[in-house]
Amino acid sequence: MSDAAVRALALERLAEHLRGCARCPLSEGRTNVVVGAGDPDADLLFVGEAPGANEDRTGLPFVGQAGKLLDELLAGIGMTRDQVFIANVLKCRPPGNRDPRPDEIDSCRGYLEEQVALIRPRVVCTLGNFATKLLSGRPEGISKVRGQPLPTEFAGVPVTLYPVYHPAAALYTRAMLGSLQEDFARLPAMVAGADPGAVAAEASGRTDPASAPAPRGATAGAGADAGAIPEPSTEQLGLF
Repeated sequence: MSDAAVRALALERLAEHLRGCARCPLSEGRTNVVVGAGDPDADLLFVGEAPGANEDRTGLPFVGQAGKLLDELLAGIGMTRDQVFIANVLKCRPPGNRDPRPDEIDSCRGYLEEQVALIRPRVVCTLGNFATKLLSGRPEGISKVRGQPLPTEFAGVPVTLYPVYHPAAALYTRAMLGSLQEDFARLPAMVAGADPGAVAAEASGRTDPASAPAPRGATAGAGADAGAIPEPSTEQLGLF
């Protein structure tokens, strides 16, 4: 059996275990556990905060409005979901999409660590403030560190941590879309093994269009899935 097949089997066993997880009270209100999805041999792993309503309904990560934008951003750099792995810090949806609580993070962190240890990605792209702070262990907000690669170690695996805005943030603040596109454009080089220091030097010279006002007439849901279930109002300021 190939190494990739062994990893795929181990990830499926982890998924089966997760579907029966009752480590924290979030298990009582979930419809589905959102384990993650993608290529078990991926060099690029995306990590978000937690599932939303659409993800809880389907059991798949990033399937609502933010998911469609993520697909578009990937297409813009010549990639698809089949070539990456997508996961969240939490595997169950917090009620009302509130921020994860410390006990919930403690309950779920080991699952994310196991996923990273099995997949062994070269680049871990954190989506938003919450995932970035958790995986980096640093206090800086996403607006200060976005697009700046950080060589680090997570779950015993040497990775390049690459923080970007959460796609949902660009749905609320359309001026962030340019920043996301700019940061995504650097991903192929990093996945191919480019020196993170060179990428960081390039990023340090850029301006952040997210600080500009949104275009007149822009709406939070622009570009959303026509058939997607609307997300409820959220307290997740960690996206920004």
